[in-house]
Amino acid sequence: MFVRGIEKETLHLLLEMGKSSYTNEYMVMLGADEGIINIVYPIAGTVTGEDSASIFMDMIPLGMGFVGTAHSHPEGPTIPSDADLSTFAETGQVHIITGQPFNETAWQAYDRHGQPKHLDIL
Repeated sequence: MFVRGIEKETLHLLLEMGKSSYTNEYMVMLGADEGIINIVYPIAGTVTGEDSASIFMDMIPLGMGFVGTAHSHPEGPTIPSDADLSTFAETGQVHIITGQPFNETAWQAYDRHGQPKHLDIL
């Protein structure tokens, strides 16, 4: 599925998750309908901390139609780390990183190769 946008309410949820989990990172899987990200899936066993968040791949349910991930960088820029790039390659086509001050200008989407990807907010 080609992902072209994100629902405004879903983006606001991801930004609020960044605020509420501060000073730790969070990480979730994303789902979409008709190319629009509109589903947030918390995954059991996700490990979070001040420097990272990790999803264990064997805990991801099969057949859920995941299109990517979202996580926060509470203290740093919304640029993917080497660990992020490794996760991106394994877990879908769109990956969102949220950061301070957790508003509509403080996030960036990336493709599975770590290249910035434009998403319309709908």
